[in-house]
Amino acid sequence: MFNLIHPIMALVIVLVFDQFGLSLVGAVLVSAFFAGREHAQAEYKWIEHYGNGKRANMKWWNAFEPRVWDFHSWFWNLVAPIGVAFSFVLL
Repeated sequence: MFNLIHPIMALVIVLVFDQFGLSLVGAVLVSAFFAGREHAQAEYKWIEHYGNGKRANMKWWNAFEPRVWDFHSWFWNLVAPIGVAFSFVLL
């Protein structure tokens, strides 16, 4: 159940925007929010595990390294909410 929190949040947000006829705007906002959130989480993971706790040790590309992304972060927190949001818009 815990894995479904972000997709459910995405669906609720898109449903709210759909009430105003702006479901595509809601889906884009949800996508931007979750993409930014997961990118920030990857930065924090990299800093904690590989940057000796210092942001200054991090290069701009380090947040994109596969070793800081696990299945939960890229699927349940990124792909699933974006997929749910745009599935609602396209259907």
